[in-house]
Amino acid sequence: MEKAKGMRVFSLGLQHVLAMYAGAIVVPLIVGRALNLTAEQLAYLVSIDLLTCGIATWFQARKGKYLGVGLPAVLGSSFVAVTPMIAIGSQYGVTAIYGSIIAAGLFIMLGAVFFSKIVKLFPPVVIGTVVTLIGLSLIPTGIKNMAGGNGSKDFGSLDNLALSFGVLLFILLLNRYSRGFIKSLSVLAGILIGTLAAALMGKVDFSPVQNASWFHLPRPFYFGAPSFEIGPILTMIIVGMVVIIESTGVFMALSKICDQPLTDKDLARGYRAEGLAFVLGGILNAFPYNTFAQNVGLVQLSKVKTTNVIVVAGGILVFLGLIPKIAAFATIIPSAVLGGATVVLFGMVVSSGIKMLQTVDFGRQSNLLIVACSVSLGVGVTTVPDLFAQLPQSIKIIVSDGIITGSLTAILLNVFFNLGPKKTSIPVQQVKEVS
Repeated sequence: MEKAKGMRVFSLGLQHVLAMYAGAIVVPLIVGRALNLTAEQLAYLVSIDLLTCGIATWFQARKGKYLGVGLPAVLGSSFVAVTPMIAIGSQYGVTAIYGSIIAAGLFIMLGAVFFSKIVKLFPPVVIGTVVTLIGLSLIPTGIKNMAGGNGSKDFGSLDNLALSFGVLLFILLLNRYSRGFIKSLSVLAGILIGTLAAALMGKVDFSPVQNASWFHLPRPFYFGAPSFEIGPILTMIIVGMVVIIESTGVFMALSKICDQPLTDKDLARGYRAEGLAFVLGGILNAFPYNTFAQNVGLVQLSKVKTTNVIVVAGGILVFLGLIPKIAAFATIIPSAVLGGATVVLFGMVVSSGIKMLQTVDFGRQSNLLIVACSVSLGVGVTTVPDLFAQLPQSIKIIVSDGIITGSLTAILLNVFFNLGPKKTSIPVQQVKEVS
């Protein structure tokens, strides 16, 4: 195993930050704009997100007695939480978001040992389905942003379409004609080029950058004291379970790359670190956090698998989070530019899920049914969110999110088909031959 030293440690740490930066700022931008935050509030949200990403990465990087999986993992704000946070904020207020995140984090920390014992509930058929659903459920948000974002006066205008498809084309060209680390920066580069083009078109307002300060300290409960509502708490606990499922897949991938077998205790420490990251995110009014899959490829590419690089990456993120001026640059990205980039990001999440599903034995009819029902319900609820409109509010807020509905379906069907008394089943190929 190669070890990095000196400036190479910093260089590789910076590469990890750049590789995850686009994904890290997308969540606060989407959530903040959906909740109609001011430019100042949005800049705070982006900066505090980066800072919390760094601290959460430190939690996970070192294997302690109770905390940290000890793998080269970088944590970022979870895509899974986007829709639930917007729904909770719209119906209960912003403070209910952070009360639910804190409660979910405590739940994960307290249940970490139990969750590590039931990892068989999360085989590739469940993990792959959940990851696929995360991407599929978020794509509509990216498409709306391509047109200019919900409520924009120029929704679907030629300018917005030119910007969004221009960003998409640039990302594709960079992936086609570049290699290695440069290719991993294609989404971030697309956002930068798209924003520059938008500025030349007069579609960028630089006043948030001019008005932002150069330094600030995190302010706990920036949006107010947290409120605790049963519906949002249950919703965020389920989000936490989905995050655990997603992170389990990343842990296993890193374990294989680093040739470091995972034990139940390792998983428990990893889950506990993510639970603590949830709690910190709630206190600082940031987000739920999970292990980023984007950085797994960079570990494999660099062949440097030690966690000292990840500790440096966490330090860079903390530094960036203390400088609102840098965060303010993210807030001026036009929705159309963001849309062109996020369609690629969310599509890659779908691709990652499909890749995980390649290891599943689809010769078993039960596995086909797990994927079919979970994806159908997840995408269906995302497409028709009013399906459960007549249910009580505390229940509706849980099941009206496609990711949550589809993920619960995958877990329950896996238990139903694969963990009960074994029955002799006819392989799918034989069924086709008979029919």
